[in-house]
Amino acid sequence: MNSKDREEALTLEILEAIDERSDVTQRNLARHTGMALGLANSYLKRCVRKGLVKIQQAPANRYLYYLTPKGFAEKSRLTAQYLSYSFTFYRRAGESCARAFQDCKAKQWTRLGFYGGSDFAEIAAIRALEENVEIRAVCDPDGKRASYLTIPVVRDIESAGDVDAWVITDLSDPFEAHKTLSNVWPGERIVVPDILAVSPTN
Repeated sequence: MNSKDREEALTLEILEAIDERSDVTQRNLARHTGMALGLANSYLKRCVRKGLVKIQQAPANRYLYYLTPKGFAEKSRLTAQYLSYSFTFYRRAGESCARAFQDCKAKQWTRLGFYGGSDFAEIAAIRALEENVEIRAVCDPDGKRASYLTIPVVRDIESAGDVDAWVITDLSDPFEAHKTLSNVWPGERIVVPDILAVSPTN
C-alpha cells in the first residue's frame, strides 16, 4: 500500500467512525484507526479543512463531529474504491497462489505449510482446496487464531509435522518472514507466491 492509499484508508476509517458515532473522541478515533493520538488529530483537522466533517461544541468541553454532504460523498467514494481494490487483490492473490501450488505439484511437494497468518493465508487456504494440495498447518508465532478454514495454526514449524515445503503467506512483512524462515528451513523449499514480490536476493 503506497502513501496515498494509506492516507485514503485512514481517512475512510475516520469518516466511518464519525458516521457511526457523532460523539466519538479523538482518543476513540486514534484507537479505532490504530494511529497515534497526534496523527489522528491531524487527520481529523484535515477532514475538517476539506469540508468533510463539521464540529459542534457540546456541554462539558466535549465536541460532536458530523459528516457533511461532501463527507458522505467522500466516504461512499472511498468505500467503493476500497471494495474494488479488495476484489482485485483477492483475484490476483488467488491466481498467484494457484501458480505457487502448481509449481509445488510439479516438484512433487505434496505436503505444504503456510508461513504467516493473514488474510492472504485464508485466500491461499481456499485455493489449496481447488488445487487439491494438502496444507498441514499455518505457522503463525504471534497469531491468536486456532485455524484457517480447517487448517490448524502452530507456533513453530516443528509442530507442523512432515512438510515438504513452506509457502510464505505473511502480508505484513513477507521479506522478513522469508528471512526468518530461511534461518531454519532450506531456502530451495520455501515458496513465495509472486504477488508478494519477494525473492531470495531481495
